[in-house]
Amino acid sequence: MPSLSAAFFETTMTDPVQKILEGDVRAGARLMRDIDDGIPSSRDILKALYPHTGNAYIIGISGFPGVGKSTLVDQLIHAYRAEGKTLGVLAVDPTSPFSGGAILGDRVRMQRHGTDPGVFIRSVATRGHFGGLSRSTYSMIDVLDAMGKDIILVETVGVGQDEVDIVTTAHTTIITVIPGMGDDIQAIKAGILEVADIFVVNKADREGLKKTVNELQAMLDMHDGTESDGRWRPPIVATEALRNVGIPELLSRISAHKSFLLSRGRAGLTERMRKKALRELMDTLKETVFAGLMDALKATDALDAMVDDLVDKQTDPFTLCDEILKTTLPKLANLQKPL
Repeated sequence: MPSLSAAFFETTMTDPVQKILEGDVRAGARLMRDIDDGIPSSRDILKALYPHTGNAYIIGISGFPGVGKSTLVDQLIHAYRAEGKTLGVLAVDPTSPFSGGAILGDRVRMQRHGTDPGVFIRSVATRGHFGGLSRSTYSMIDVLDAMGKDIILVETVGVGQDEVDIVTTAHTTIITVIPGMGDDIQAIKAGILEVADIFVVNKADREGLKKTVNELQAMLDMHDGTESDGRWRPPIVATEALRNVGIPELLSRISAHKSFLLSRGRAGLTERMRKKALRELMDTLKETVFAGLMDALKATDALDAMVDDLVDKQTDPFTLCDEILKTTLPKLANLQKPL
């Protein structure tokens, strides 16, 4: 018969896992809060949930601030709910310099879905993470997946050459622009032509729609050529999200891209998920090892002494880095840090 302490541990670990697998909103929200706060115990729950992930279809929506991403997401939620699908939505916001939390509050813009039990919406702070997604976002996607959500929408904070994490996370990536962006279209072309599966020109009622579409078409022509080589050519969809114009066509394009990925016996989806798994592993490794190294250095006076040596030019950052890796890293074999 197991001891009381063992029984208690088994109960406390099994209950949240089982509740999340059953789609319990409170259990999922609690785990996401712990993930965002870096609570160590969340790691064990995520370990138990991981084998139950990989069933949801992940759609990333990115674009410059002000292009209407949140309104677009709101309409996608409405459309997918009409089809009977359940959704998880992560709105990745800039981090408040004061609280460390998300500051845009995209959930406010999606209030009509707030009481829908088939929709789970959460804002996530970037916490200074470059690339559009924070480390905790990956784990929250896994939580929503384990909760049984059919579709997971991830709205990122922006887009640029250094903000393309979403491509290694989503099955289908949507890049949103608006008419009249002009030089901005040229500025982003090197960074997002490799990222976008679908281009959305939102606020299509604005002047300059045709010019923007032509510019995107021209860039795609130079970059991708034609579909004759079997590659996916990103379509361009004009929408007016506020008026729900173009949303049915966008859903059709998303479905077509999913079919394309599945057309080679899931090889396309597997390739996407390999990229996601690699990025998730590398980010987890970097953050865990870095946190462990910093804790080990701060536990003694070593860090202050190293900074003093740098200021006095007695050494250099490269030499110190080699020294830290040689002397401190081997001591971190049993490292287990917050997310």
